Parts: sequence; structure tokens; C-alpha cells
Amino acid sequence: MKGKLKFIIPIALLIVLGGAYKVVLAKPTKEKKKVDGVVYVLPKEFLINLSDQHFAKLSVALVLPNGAAPAAGGEAAATPPEGYGALEQEAAVRAVITDQITDASAKDLVERKRRAKLRAQVLKAIKAHTDVKANDVLFTDVAVQ
Repeated sequence: MKGKLKFIIPIALLIVLGGAYKVVLAKPTKEKKKVDGVVYVLPKEFLINLSDQHFAKLSVALVLPNGAAPAAGGEAAATPPEGYGALEQEAAVRAVITDQITDASAKDLVERKRRAKLRAQVLKAIKAHTDVKANDVLFTDVAVQ
């Protein structure tokens, strides 16, 4: 019996010390965010003719870097036209999105893989033609007819 206790006590002690270390002393692991940044929804939806005689109605959001969210207005901020938000180059972003999606087909918006590819193309075009620092483009609502 004494022989078994010689093995059980050190093992139990190691388990208790390991648990105490994990709970008290170990640094918490940094959890990776699923959406890295601030989501800015373009307030006005898009109604676009597609290349294959269909049309699409969609809402778009941009994932902007943390701290890069557009200001909610201020004394120096000009009031944007009705239906537009506070993003500084929103009109340019909307023009880029319209140009990219007008070349798309209905299948590009309906099928998941094609839609992901189209989102990547839109993001690349936004980065190339505007000064907006977007991390991602999201199509929040899509209807094709």
C-alpha cells in the first residue's frame, strides 16, 4: 500500500500544481477575432443591371481597420447627400462597386464561390481606385431577378 502511495501522491500534486498554474499564472491566450475591424454598412442599397439581362439589388458593407470608422459628423464635417453615409470617399467606393458588379452575371451573385471571387475583385478595385483602407467587402443582402 505504501508503494502505491509513493506514486499517487506526486502525480496528484503535479495535477493540482498544473491546474493552479493554468488558472492563476498562465497568460490568457489571445483569441483571434473572426471579423478583424469595424463593419461600415453603406447606407444606400445598390440596384444594378447585370451583364446577362438580369438585375441585382444588394446591400454592401466594408470591413475597415480598427480606428478607421468614419466620423459620425462634427462641426467641420459636411453633411452628405441623402442616402449616403459618413465615409469620406463613399461616392468613389459606390462607383467602383457598381462598375465591378455591372460586369457580373446573375450566377456570380447567386453561387457562393463566384460571389466570394466577386467580393475579392471588388475589394481589389476599391484598394486600387480609392484611398479607403478596407480589409474586406461584404454583400449583406442580395436579390437577383
